[in-house]
Amino acid sequence: MPAIQLTLLSKPGCHLCDDARQVVTDVLATFPPRDGSPLVAFDEKSILDDPELFDEYVEEIPVVLINGRVHTIWRVDPARLTNALTTELEESA
Repeated sequence: MPAIQLTLLSKPGCHLCDDARQVVTDVLATFPPRDGSPLVAFDEKSILDDPELFDEYVEEIPVVLINGRVHTIWRVDPARLTNALTTELEESA
């Protein structure tokens, strides 16, 4: 089981979401699986599919959550995301 859950909250047609997805994908590529299991599990949720997420984040997407906590909104900084994931991995070891 992955040590970290990373979730991207987005919606269709959101150019910032497309940018965030690319940064997340690039950063996750630097965390290869260990013993056949991913270190970071990634999923993406559209706020349009969940009324609670829509109400909470409609003005803030894209949102990156790490283990259910907000890491960043709007723009994803690759170095900051890498550092946060590295810290989470070290703390979960």
